[in-house]
Amino acid sequence: MVRFILASGSPRRSDLLSKAGYEFKVEPAEVEEWPPGKYPFRKLCVANAALKAREVSLQHPEAVVLGADTLVGLGGEVMGKPRDIVEAACMLERLSGRVHEVCTGVCVRCGTEERVFFEVSWVRFQRFGKDVIKDYTQRVNVIDKAGAYAIQEHGKMLVDKVEGSCDNVVGLPMARVAGELERFGVLPCGT
Repeated sequence: MVRFILASGSPRRSDLLSKAGYEFKVEPAEVEEWPPGKYPFRKLCVANAALKAREVSLQHPEAVVLGADTLVGLGGEVMGKPRDIVEAACMLERLSGRVHEVCTGVCVRCGTEERVFFEVSWVRFQRFGKDVIKDYTQRVNVIDKAGAYAIQEHGKMLVDKVEGSCDNVVGLPMARVAGELERFGVLPCGT
């Protein structure tokens, strides 16, 4: 059996892979991600995903390693994880009533062979005010989430419509990920 490692500590990515039937080990990459401004929005997601996968792959060259990075983009500006609750509230206020992009970069690597790609989904937020923002930030730990929200955690308070993969908004575009993992011999259990 091929050994599969998720180079991410994200519980959302682990949940998506587990629900799809994959067995894997979690080993978060100990790297400093490239900051916004280093690369254009979509390239930044891919660069950070590759950085994570390559770091863990160096330690486990025989394993299939998956690295990923999800960012929110609004009008060309990258919105990563907020530093504090004040910045989170500002992000949500700016996203209110608008359409934004959610891009997840993915790198699947084994030894020196790798596949790198990204997927984009578009999310339209309802128009909401400070009361909804306050209520949402009290219900959800927004500090560890790009754009200060999680569609799977009380997302109905904020989200009006999603175009594209909902799994991508959560943190992994599973349809594409499954195909890439299969190229490396990684299949869900029972298949």
